[in-house]
Amino acid sequence: MKTNNKELNTIVILPDIRSAENVGSIFRTADALGIDQIVLGGITPDPIDKFNRPNSKIAKTALGAEKTISWTHCNSLSARFARLKKAGYTLVAIEQDKRSVDYKKVKKVDKMVFVMGNEVEGLPKNILDKMDIIAEIPMQGGKESLNVSVSFGVALFRILNK
Repeated sequence: MKTNNKELNTIVILPDIRSAENVGSIFRTADALGIDQIVLGGITPDPIDKFNRPNSKIAKTALGAEKTISWTHCNSLSARFARLKKAGYTLVAIEQDKRSVDYKKVKKVDKMVFVMGNEVEGLPKNILDKMDIIAEIPMQGGKESLNVSVSFGVALFRILNK
């Protein structure tokens, strides 16, 4: 796990992302955005396996960003969300939900956490209920959603004014 001691202003949490390629793509986009840390949860694959070997699928799409972005794996996301809220972070899910607002209306603040959901199921209700904001990317065509890594880039570049 790569970590650093700098203040974490912008954190990304990825619970149960199945595809290592999506994780790698999110790492690469996170590097372009200047994200401070990525928290991997549940079944989300790590850039390094338990034998300290690189995950080749993540490395292929991250192109080295998995080595420059601080990351950790967390098994108790509920506790992590509670600590982050207590520390003054605004928790933002990028997800379709009856409570969601257009992602273009979300304003950047000093301390933000962005949570992206599983490719098939999205984010479960127990996570959405912990969020301060649920932001949705409106879909104009016949498909109901974008790939998780594409959604990540679209929403965060807009919200973070990059």
